[in-house]
Amino acid sequence: MYANRQLAYAPTPYIPRSTLSATINLDEEVKLSTTSAERDLNDSLAEIYSIIVTLDAVEKAYLKDSITEAVYTETCSRLLKQYKSNLADETVSRAFGDIETFKREWDLECPRATERLRVGIPATVEQGPTHKPSQQGDSADATLIVNATENFITLLDAIKIGLIEKDTLHPLLVEIIQAVNKVTDQDFESKGKIVQWLITLNQMRAAEKLNDDQAREFQFDMEQAYYGFKATLR
Repeated sequence: MYANRQLAYAPTPYIPRSTLSATINLDEEVKLSTTSAERDLNDSLAEIYSIIVTLDAVEKAYLKDSITEAVYTETCSRLLKQYKSNLADETVSRAFGDIETFKREWDLECPRATERLRVGIPATVEQGPTHKPSQQGDSADATLIVNATENFITLLDAIKIGLIEKDTLHPLLVEIIQAVNKVTDQDFESKGKIVQWLITLNQMRAAEKLNDDQAREFQFDMEQAYYGFKATLR
């Protein structure tokens, strides 16, 4: 019965065409860059991606007390330095854009790393260490106080003679916050201004300068911070 049934259509046999050829060699490695400049750029962007992810993990570990303050400070400082070093290249900086643009482009969710990159210094420097090193009596205290005082005076002198570039002020300000945190954990008057200016300077390019209004405000804030620091010593 089924032998005599006609098919509703006549299937067309497949005949290979000798003119067809593969346009992609599946065994060939796909190159993301064709020039050394493109390769260097991609390597730098990949390095930045890795730094952000690693920094976020380090921040989480520090908050969970999974690593010591010393290890956290050293690792965080190194990652921040590597991040800034990569972005010092103008080509890389243009391709990177800014942190929020980069995160959207590569679907990154790293809020802790984002905040640390915005501040530009480890949390142990920003807030002071939780466990202060033991000190050898009054002589050790006096040495730390003198060091912090000298750092303030050096910064104020730099402002007065017009050294207001980011690459001059930022290191001096880091030294101040580190020095005062070794002396006292009190939140003295205008101490928060030190951190605020650290963040402001961190957003600037190395050769950028404070404008006249900024320089005047910066000097006033640092003088107030110096007086506030000295008040804690009474």
